[in-house]
Amino acid sequence: MRHKRAGLHLSRTPAHRKALFSNLVAALLTYERIRTTETKAKEVRRLAERAITWARRLGPVLTKKPEKRTDEEKARVVHAMRMALRAIRDRQAVLKLFEEIGPRFLTRHGGYTRIMKLGPRPGDAAPMSLLELIPGEGEASKPEPKPTQEKGKAKPTPKKEPAEKGKAKETTGRPKKVAPKAAAPKGGVKKESAARAGKPSGATTRRAPRGRKGGGE
Repeated sequence: MRHKRAGLHLSRTPAHRKALFSNLVAALLTYERIRTTETKAKEVRRLAERAITWARRLGPVLTKKPEKRTDEEKARVVHAMRMALRAIRDRQAVLKLFEEIGPRFLTRHGGYTRIMKLGPRPGDAAPMSLLELIPGEGEASKPEPKPTQEKGKAKPTPKKEPAEKGKAKETTGRPKKVAPKAAAPKGGVKKESAARAGKPSGATTRRAPRGRKGGGE
C-alpha cells in the first residue's frame, strides 16, 4: 500500500525525476507556456504553484526597490528565494519569478496556471496538454507577433522594360559583321554576256558524235 507516498514515479529514478520536474518548472516560468504530456503537466502545475506562492506571500515587499527595503524585508526575500530554489535549479527563472510573476498575482490566492488539452501525440498517442500561466488582472494573453512593415517605407519594385526596347538595345549595342562578297573575274562576265547575246533563248547546243578510231568509210 502506498500510504503517505504522494507524487508520480513516471518510471524514473528519484534523481532523474527531480531534475525533470525542475527543468519543466523553470521552462514554465521563463516562457510562461510549455507543451508536455497530461500526466507531467498535472505534476508540474503542483510544483509551479507552490513556488509562485512563496513569492506572493511577500506581498507589498516585492513592489519596493531593493535599495528601499529594510533589513528584515531583505531577509524575508532571501528566505523565500532559497525556498523556491529547492524546486527550481535555474537562478534566472527564480529572479523572474520574484520580479515579474510574483507581483502579478498579489491579489490572487491560488490557481495561477491552467491546462488545455491538445489531443493525442502522433506516434504513441500520448495525451498532450498545454500548461501556461494565466494572465494577470487587466491583461490579455500575449498573441504571437506578426511581421509588419514600417509606415512610409514600401518595398522597391523592379522596373520592367518593354520587349521592344530590350531588343533595340541588343541590336544597336553590337553591330553585326557582314561577310565580304567574292569578287567576280573581269573577263568571265563579258564572255558569258556575249555568248548569251548571240544565241536565241531556249536553244540548246549538241555535241558532234565522235568517230571510231581506226575505222574507214
